[in-house]
Amino acid sequence: MGASVNGELLLTQDFSSVGSRDRRFEKTVYDNVHGNINLEPLFMKFIDTAEFQRLRDLKQLGLAHMVYPGAVHSRFEHSLGVYWLAGEAVHKLQAHQGLELGIDRFDVKTVKLAGLLHDIGHGPYSHLFEREFLPRVLSGSHWSHEEMSVKLVDYMIDENHIDIDPDIVKRAKEMILASSDKPLPKGTGEKRFLYDIVANGRNGIDVDKFDYIARDSRACGLGCNFQYQRLMDTMRVMDNEICYRAKEYLTIHKLFSTRADLYRTVYTHAKVKAIELMFVDALVQADSYCGFSSQIHVPSEYWKLDDTILKAIETATDKEELKESRELIRRIRRRDLYQFCNEYIVPRDNLDHFKNITPQDIVCSQKASGITLKEEDVAVCNVKIDLSRGRCNPLESIKFFKDYESDEKFQISEDKISHLLPTSYQDMIVRVYSKKPELVEVISEAFTNFQRKTYGTETQVHETPEKKKRKTL
Repeated sequence: MGASVNGELLLTQDFSSVGSRDRRFEKTVYDNVHGNINLEPLFMKFIDTAEFQRLRDLKQLGLAHMVYPGAVHSRFEHSLGVYWLAGEAVHKLQAHQGLELGIDRFDVKTVKLAGLLHDIGHGPYSHLFEREFLPRVLSGSHWSHEEMSVKLVDYMIDENHIDIDPDIVKRAKEMILASSDKPLPKGTGEKRFLYDIVANGRNGIDVDKFDYIARDSRACGLGCNFQYQRLMDTMRVMDNEICYRAKEYLTIHKLFSTRADLYRTVYTHAKVKAIELMFVDALVQADSYCGFSSQIHVPSEYWKLDDTILKAIETATDKEELKESRELIRRIRRRDLYQFCNEYIVPRDNLDHFKNITPQDIVCSQKASGITLKEEDVAVCNVKIDLSRGRCNPLESIKFFKDYESDEKFQISEDKISHLLPTSYQDMIVRVYSKKPELVEVISEAFTNFQRKTYGTETQVHETPEKKKRKTL
């Protein structure tokens, strides 16, 4: 498209084909992180379904609200936030490189739909259900919430008779799976960069992280000085990949370090993990009667599972089969939690060959005493915290450019970055809990013996406090 001025053809962006919309049919909601979010009619068709509204009953941070009272936000507002940021990201690329990249209305709708529905497949209490509960009851299961999201998208469309272009749905589902282990299907190469916006499997920089880092920090009362707006304002597509100005490498590192801080202080807080361990035990006990794990492959049944299962177990006083599960939940309510004994960080030299520590490892390290430990007395939590790329420097997988006049993209080598940044990118923390207060001292001693036997020394920072050891029922 172009206009003629003094006989010269000036190229202009035809925004009518990609950016204009009829605002008469939009709705606006106010979000406490992003402000006003405009919802277009196509996306309202998905939002106004029972399956999407279910996200209101899935807390974003699972059981963390029992330690951080403000962490009661849900997957619903997070999904709206990712939808909004996905739209903002693709519109910024469109404004700066629209003609070059050929971004059209189809692309915009696809990216926004992927952002809206990327978490639709989460189970009760989010990652706890997928990572802690299911492996206990379904050995060897490779179920993922991303794959269930894809199944639920199809189910929602059929169940609610949503009229939508099948090609938009197909590509949106591919974008939802982009960060999983599954390779992208053939045919995504033409606009591969679009698959990096919502769930970035290439380098981990995506609007999903932008939203949950800002939202979780706000809800938990923590400061957040990571500025995702700078990255969105300055990003650029080069050779079908979203790249960033070299001067922003510290901003990108702040993204990953802030995420790691949230994992350490909120997501894997010692008390949060104690509560999670107890609730997972309750779910495992209840599963044979309630059949939660039998619903994970059937979308028509799965969408009915949400955080209300805790209350359902707790109030089913007439069900003898749920007695042990009810008692564990009552203990959580009374703050009679599994007692944290101690923890240690696995030495860096041992990370390559580390295997998860089990209750059996601790019990087998007990020396002769008047009390004989059993595996069911001990709970072990193996916590991995990294900068999103395991033991690798996350900056190594990111492409940078010098300035907007340059057509060259490059990586920043480790010897050229600030010496104040870390040279190790992963922690593995082993925590041990006693399920009975009177066994804290015995389990703590066995845990110390395990460290000496495994590493030749005590790797914990300090001994278990005497006050905790003396605690009894």
